Amino acid sequence: MNKNELKILAESLLETFHFAGQKSIELYENGLNINIKKDKTPVSNGDLEVNKIITSKISNITPNIPIISEETVDTNIKNKAKIFWLIDPIDGTREYIAGKNEYTLNAALVIDKIPVLGLVGVPKKNRLFYSFNPGESFLIENNSTKKLDCSKKQPKNKIVALSSVGKPSDIILNTLKKFDVNLIVQMASSYKFCVIATGEYDIYAARERANEWDYAAGHAIASNAGAIIKTLDGKPFLYGKEDYRNPSLLIKRSENLND
Repeated sequence: MNKNELKILAESLLETFHFAGQKSIELYENGLNINIKKDKTPVSNGDLEVNKIITSKISNITPNIPIISEETVDTNIKNKAKIFWLIDPIDGTREYIAGKNEYTLNAALVIDKIPVLGLVGVPKKNRLFYSFNPGESFLIENNSTKKLDCSKKQPKNKIVALSSVGKPSDIILNTLKKFDVNLIVQMASSYKFCVIATGEYDIYAARERANEWDYAAGHAIASNAGAIIKTLDGKPFLYGKEDYRNPSLLIKRSENLND
């Protein structure tokens, strides 16, 4: 697919993501029905309804591209596709159930192991991120659209890291020390990728965790905005693994975090 085709695809999903985000809020306000999946994680009718809305639209606009969604995937079937969609209808389900505001709606198109297109909706923050090509990452907020380029928003010499847990492991703390991090902020979901793309935060490091659908959309947003995304040992962070499992992760807003 060329840049213009990817642009049309991404923009054709914006209204769907807005609608799905509003539906997620409406379902929460009406009281969620919650079940526990085989992996002991919660799933709500909100997750399932958002999944239905997003996958239905994607199936309609790209009927020949397979869709791999957290809520419908059979992990016993190995992924051998070269081009496929990765969907996490609600990343941060626990936050969603608890009424918090950092859960996200996610879809990414992966081509040859790279998430080239991504959308991340953050309904309770009224933010919608999307990207379709290097140098083409955007944030829609307050009825305006802004191009993202990872420009630093923190004061010079203030390096702020993100963490998905309250107390990072020694491995992660030692990694962050190498970059002179002086503040660590806990944050849920793929929203972490997006606020590195905006330049609001500088770095995120994680050991092996989660699955490809948890990261792919945010990866596209951040990488296409200029962020550097690799594993902790400096290898490329690639998608399309047969078991969907993520390796370790290091996202840097730029090579020099003071720039």
